[in-house]
Amino acid sequence: MGKVIAIDGPGGAGKSTVSRIVGERLGFLHVDSGALYRIVTWQCLERGVDTGDPAAIAKAAEEISIEARPEAGRVAFFVDGEAPGDRIRTPQIDENASKVAREKPVRDKVTAMLRSLAALGDIVVEGRDITTAVFPDSPARFYLTASAEARAERRRRQEAGKGIAGRTREEVKAALAARDAMDSSRKYAPLRKADGAVEIDSSDLTLEETVEALLAALPAEYGAARAAGGRTGA
Repeated sequence: MGKVIAIDGPGGAGKSTVSRIVGERLGFLHVDSGALYRIVTWQCLERGVDTGDPAAIAKAAEEISIEARPEAGRVAFFVDGEAPGDRIRTPQIDENASKVAREKPVRDKVTAMLRSLAALGDIVVEGRDITTAVFPDSPARFYLTASAEARAERRRRQEAGKGIAGRTREEVKAALAARDAMDSSRKYAPLRKADGAVEIDSSDLTLEETVEALLAALPAEYGAARAAGGRTGA
């Protein structure tokens, strides 16, 4: 089994970008755990499942088959041989993902799949319960956060860059706050800072400074991986 770097934090904190760069520099596969919950949500919506119906969500989750493959420095996910692409990055998915992700059968399915990915090699996994529920014993656990204003602006720019219908920063801020509240209060594996996890507040840090702060806090054995891995520009 490979080494695991586990990164949690609220939406818009920069988890995806930081995790991707850390993976590139260490030669670790990047794993976006949120993509799995978004895929289940996407498939529920495609099948006409009411995301307010726990039984229907559980049934759909059981039927969905997701394949994971190492691909260009990351773990890519496929449904029926098809990559979902930006279909899982829409406001509609954002609005429904927490409803789907709070159901225990969904969380159990995704958690089991994430744990199995360590068999592929060294991985850096980002999400909202990675340090607390999925890999609680990893010696490299981080909680990445930022101010509500910084997170909203980052998410707004991300959406604009992907050509997704533009929401104002205040609209994005409100959506992030609602998602955070739901994720933090859910019954199973709520979003929280794990005991022993290193917290990094990136509100006033550049991307490079955030990456370097995380790399500097890695345990010694991960530092050795850094020395052996390649470096790419941020």
